[in-house]
Order: sequence, then structure tokens, then C-alpha cells
Amino acid sequence: MFIYKMEVELKEQPIHLVVMAENDEQAFDGLEELLVRHFVRTPEVLEASIIEKKRAVKGAGYVIESTRS
Repeated sequence: MFIYKMEVELKEQPIHLVVMAENDEQAFDGLEELLVRHFVRTPEVLEASIIEKKRAVKGAGYVIESTRS
């Protein structure tokens, strides 16, 4: 199992998310499922990419930086 840090460019805004999956294909499938569950209306995805991939072990995680000024 892996933890994926993903960057997604939506039509309205860019977002970052973290998904756990067995492989890259499942990570992208998980991304779609998360978007459907999170947003009232499923947003249009312009581009999605894996930024980082780590083994899912105790203590593993990511820091997601805010772009707010």
C-alpha cells in the first residue's frame, strides 16, 4: 500500500489531495471517487498528477502547504 500526494488542476481551482492505494492506477481511480464524494457537483478535471509516492508505514505522511498570503 502506498500514500500518494496528488496535484489536480480543476476548471475552477487547483487542489492537492492525499490518497492511499495499491498502485498508480488505483490512486487515480481513488482521486475520481474522492472528487465525487467531496463536491456537490463533480468538477471538471483538466490535469491530475502524482507529486510524491511513499510506502504507507507508521509515521509516513505529507505536509500540504497553503498558497494563501
